[in-house]
Amino acid sequence: MLNHRTCGALLFSLTSLLLIAPSYGLQANDTETTRTLNNGNLVLANIPEIPARIGEQLTRFQNVRSAAFRSFTSDGDAIYISTRFGDVAQIHKVSEAGGYRQQLTFFEEPVGGISRQPNSNTMIFGMDAGGNEFTQLFLLDPDSGDYHMISDGESRNGAVVWNQEGDKIAYQSTRRDGRSNDIWVMNPTIPDQAELALAAPDGSWWGPVDWHPNGEKLLVVQYRSITDVKIHELDLNEGELKLLEGSDIGNNANFPLAYRKDGAGYFFTTDQFSDFTQLAYRNTTTNEVRVITKDINWNVDNFAMSDDGTKAAFTINEEGMSQLYRFDPMTFAFARVQDMPIGVVGGLTFSPNGEQLALSINTPKSPTDVYLLDTKDKLTRWTFSEVGGLNTENFVEPELVRFESFDGLNVPAFVYKPKSAGPHPVIISIHGGPESQYRPYFSSTVQLWLQELGAAVIAPNVRGSAGYGKDYVSMDNGFKREDSVKDIGALLDWIATQPDLDADRVAVIGGSYGGYMVLASSVHFSDRLKAAVDIVGISNFVTFLTNTESYRRDLRRAEYGDERDPDMRKHLEAISPNNHVDKINVPMFVVQGENDPRVPVTEAEQIVAALKDAGKTVWYMNALNEGHGYSKKENRDVYEQATVLFFEQHLLPKE
Repeated sequence: MLNHRTCGALLFSLTSLLLIAPSYGLQANDTETTRTLNNGNLVLANIPEIPARIGEQLTRFQNVRSAAFRSFTSDGDAIYISTRFGDVAQIHKVSEAGGYRQQLTFFEEPVGGISRQPNSNTMIFGMDAGGNEFTQLFLLDPDSGDYHMISDGESRNGAVVWNQEGDKIAYQSTRRDGRSNDIWVMNPTIPDQAELALAAPDGSWWGPVDWHPNGEKLLVVQYRSITDVKIHELDLNEGELKLLEGSDIGNNANFPLAYRKDGAGYFFTTDQFSDFTQLAYRNTTTNEVRVITKDINWNVDNFAMSDDGTKAAFTINEEGMSQLYRFDPMTFAFARVQDMPIGVVGGLTFSPNGEQLALSINTPKSPTDVYLLDTKDKLTRWTFSEVGGLNTENFVEPELVRFESFDGLNVPAFVYKPKSAGPHPVIISIHGGPESQYRPYFSSTVQLWLQELGAAVIAPNVRGSAGYGKDYVSMDNGFKREDSVKDIGALLDWIATQPDLDADRVAVIGGSYGGYMVLASSVHFSDRLKAAVDIVGISNFVTFLTNTESYRRDLRRAEYGDERDPDMRKHLEAISPNNHVDKINVPMFVVQGENDPRVPVTEAEQIVAALKDAGKTVWYMNALNEGHGYSKKENRDVYEQATVLFFEQHLLPKE
């Protein structure tokens, strides 16, 4: 849930989609073996029985936990985190470094982000049902455990921002018509009096980011695409909307961060003046823009400011790793914090008195845990998440490499290699988005593949990935979509040059857009692949754009192309994998969530049916209580075990 102290959670709300009517994904006359697990919620088709030895083999890897920072308590003496002790993540309270994790919520569904009321421990949290991403807002008293819903129970809601007095929230909701991403204002104690503050005039995403110190204006973001993001100011009294950053040309991205506490201007990130996203400040009196990080050629990706406005911090994304900086909002001076763990940092939040800075830190060898940084840059670890009894010294850190693609472009990739002698079979893991980036987060799954399968893992950031500048992120748009698929072909060429990698045993795996990349790679490179795992992937761009919910459709058209244009529609059909099933000659494992609001279940159903009709080898798993990926441990466990079995049967054997 977004608040004005950090911009890291913003993109989550931009990708919420569609509720699909229930379907088992298999017709009654299907002849393959079909069975259900997990109280009938997990449907498996054409998947062999998973040997008990695999569950026993993976149990330690499947019991790794993590802890993410959510908020300080109002007095700053304790913290709220999200972690999982049952099947899904819930809110916990930790009162001292390394202390007991007191569970506060006990729902069957995972609890999303929280936003704490100023000067109180009362908080608002978000939660959906079955992964449908129709997030509802709940008001929680963490001391008594009492909670109740304050949204309408039907719309999609998020991006909650409290005003300084703590008597109002601004938030994003589709409650007006079910499709528009509007901005609403509410006193959470009287939710039935919520008022529409801004009716979104188009199909783009609108959300509040910060309240002006005078309490009468909102800093607002308008998101059309990753390269077209505008900043507005909304006058709540007059209802007037003023464009602050961006233009009708739509060729730059501007993300609002926070007003300066003296009301003289606002901080934002922008790529107006560089290929990268820079931290900047605009003085609203003189209209002057000060580019603060002009000498740093990497994206600024997190920002936080103390309640009194005297302190701030930001991180940059340098080759996928986070670098933390302290920042003075008044003088604009900044300095890098030394001796930080090498990893990915998020959750930046100052304590109420500004003396502590909370961080969620993930390293290649350790899952996400919460740390506090004091004013002297002393870092104290507050949570110690379990790693299933595994020896972390056996975990492998990746190497960053670059390989040359078909047109001379250098493509970065993170390579994990087993400690044993090669040549190793290879699993290529392709991220989603597509405007995302593989960053070397700790992954128990990656470590599992390395140790238990003896496979190397390569995670490329093909063209179109974020983190490498606005030119790079736009290189796969529209008619250039398959250029990113050619990058996978170039990676296969690179693998063949590595003596410790086995180019004759390569698999591809990916989710969402990464699922499309898996299917497309299977179309073009079946003769060079042994196995493919498509997780909630797009199999046809036209049906995907047609079926996805209206409040998300325009956002995806900006990336993939507008299927209403005849030439673009022809192109999208031409590159859609389900139109080229005859070229797919690699065993396929398709994984789906029934309630997926982003990539409808029909995308999985149609590729599975086409592969089956063509006599191809295809396994299919559909979780009826999940959405865009599996959030429930019992489902994830079966998926991971089935994936290991799939790789054992199709990737590991040597010819």
